[in-house]
Amino acid sequence: MKVKAKKHLGQHFLRDLHACERIADLLSGFGDYRYVLEIGPGMGVLTQFLLRKPEYEVHVVEIDTESVAYLKEHYPDLTPRIHGRDFLRWDLSDFAPGERFAVIGNFPYNISSQIFFKILEHRDRIPEVGCMLQKEVAQRIASPPGGKEYGILSVLLQAFYDIKYQFTVPPGAFDPPPKVQSGVIRLQRNATERLDCDEKLFFQVVKTAFNQRRKTLRNALKPLGVVIEHPLLDLRAERLGVAEFVELTRLIQKNRASEEGNGV
Repeated sequence: MKVKAKKHLGQHFLRDLHACERIADLLSGFGDYRYVLEIGPGMGVLTQFLLRKPEYEVHVVEIDTESVAYLKEHYPDLTPRIHGRDFLRWDLSDFAPGERFAVIGNFPYNISSQIFFKILEHRDRIPEVGCMLQKEVAQRIASPPGGKEYGILSVLLQAFYDIKYQFTVPPGAFDPPPKVQSGVIRLQRNATERLDCDEKLFFQVVKTAFNQRRKTLRNALKPLGVVIEHPLLDLRAERLGVAEFVELTRLIQKNRASEEGNGV
C-alpha cells in the first residue's frame, strides 16, 4: 500500500528502503541491551526492518496521531509497544525500568539537538544510538577538535560516546525532499562512567566557551568569572578536546574552592 508521507515537526519521511535497512543494521547489541526505542517512526518505513530482528523488543514513540493510527493498523502486533507521546516530555524512567535500551530513528531536524541532550541525561541506560539527521549536524557531532564543525554537541556527546559518521542520504530519498542532505551516525557508549570533574560545571564551561567561539577562552569564559591563568585560556574553544575541557573545568573548580576558602 502506497502512503503519502506527511511532514510534521520538521520531519521528512525516508522512503529509500535500502537506506532504512542500513540504518536498522547499525544496531549491534553493543552494551548488552534487548530493548530498542525508535523515535518518530512516521509510517514505519524503518520500523519494518527493526521488527525483522528477533533479538530486540522494538518500541516506537510518535507524537503525530495520524501516524500512530497508521502504525496500529499496519503493524497490529506492535500496538502495545507504540507510545503516542512527545519524546522530549517523556519521563524515560517509565520506559523499561532498570533496563538498557538503544535509540534509533530519523530524528526531526528541528529538535535533534534536544533529543541528544535528553539522551545524555540517560546515557547510563543508552549504550547505543543509530540515527539520521541533517548532514551538517551529523558531521558536527562526529567532528574531531580543530574544525569549524566542532561545537557544543561534539564535546558533550564525545565525552561519553564514541561516534562515527556512517553515510550520507540525498534529498531524493525523502518525501517531501528536504533542501539539505542528511547524514547517518552511530554512537556507542565509551568507558567513561563519570567525568573527573564537576559534570554540571563541565557542561556550563563547554556551552559558555562555544557561545563566543571566535574569542579566546580567557574572554569567552568571563561570564563564569574565570580568574585563573593557564595556557589553555589562550586558545579558542574549538581547539580543546574533551580531556582539555575536563582539565579546564577542574582548574575553575579549584579556583572557586580557593576563593570560597578565603571568604572571597
